[in-house]
This record gives sequence, structure tokens and C-alpha cells, in this order.
Amino acid sequence: MTLLPDTGYTPTPEDRASLDAWFAEYDARSGRRDVEGMADMAVFPLNLVSDDTKGDGRSAQWDRERFVATMTHVMGDGAEDIVFESARTPVFLSPAMAVVFTDSVMTAGGETRHLRYADVLVRKEDAWAFQTMIQGGWGDNL
Repeated sequence: MTLLPDTGYTPTPEDRASLDAWFAEYDARSGRRDVEGMADMAVFPLNLVSDDTKGDGRSAQWDRERFVATMTHVMGDGAEDIVFESARTPVFLSPAMAVVFTDSVMTAGGETRHLRYADVLVRKEDAWAFQTMIQGGWGDNL
């Protein structure tokens, strides 16, 4: 087996702070059910990776219209905000690419759900944007 050279990227404190700020803003928009604002923070076509009820892996690409329609349906139109408590583990592949693993507790309407997902983010023009969403259980909707 050939050993590859150590090519990992170590993020700067500024890299990490900018990613944390991006997620704080995204969570705030999600909490307000501001789906259009959430879409503003994405790169389209958006890649989605999931599994279906048969246990098969699925993938798709959504344009902005499909993202907005699906997320509006999923998030509902509740009068109260959604609250997220998230622990994130970012893996920076470069200064402009990160894979972020998230364990989250989402509370809405008195109901709490535990979520685990990953996002691939890219930095363009000095701003982060998510490009791929990875989460189990969405496959039947893809």
C-alpha cells in the first residue's frame, strides 16, 4: 500500500469563525422558517444524498424552486419559531471546502427531534454556501 503525503488542511481561527457564523445565520433563517433566505445560502443545483424506506441509497439534484417547495412543505407554516441546538464537527478540505457533520436537536411546536446530517460547503467570493446535503430518511422524496 502506498502512503500518501500529509495533505490535510488545518483551518485558521478565521476559517472556523466564518463557518460558525454561516451556520448561526442559517440556523436563524431555518428557525424563522425563512426558506427563501435559506435558499440564498446555497449553490444550485444542490446535491442531495439520502436513503429510502427500502434501505437503498438515493441521490438527486434540486434547483432552487424544488428546494423552496420541498423545504416549505417539510418545515410547515407554524406560527412559532423552530429552535435548534447543534454540535458541529467541520472537516476542512481546503480554505474553500468543508464537510460538516452535525448532531442536532430540533424543537418545534413542543415536539423534539434528534437529527444527524452532513453538509458540504464551498466558499465563493468570501462567503460560504452549502452545495450538498446528506441525511438519512429523505430518499423517498428524491
